[in-house]
Amino acid sequence: MPTATDWLYVIVQNPETDSQIVGHHEEALDVHFIPAFTSKEDAQQGLLQLPTARGSKYEAQAMIFEDLHRYASEKGWMLFVLDADGRINEQIAPQA
Repeated sequence: MPTATDWLYVIVQNPETDSQIVGHHEEALDVHFIPAFTSKEDAQQGLLQLPTARGSKYEAQAMIFEDLHRYASEKGWMLFVLDADGRINEQIAPQA
């Protein structure tokens, strides 16, 4: 599991206007999650594996793990640390 001060990369939708961190619903597991990556390159490659909304812009941005985990937990969402091919390396549950 990443430490509190590790940087992870998330995908941000419409970064210049009404930016929001991209989250997804995994139907097979019936969970909501935020995809996160350990490098910007993996995030940019992984974006190609994720469903996106037509007409929206997407950008990989770094976030401190502690802040990202808090954000996800407030929504009741998990964090999935993915590799560049979109495979799950780690599943991190919301904070209690």
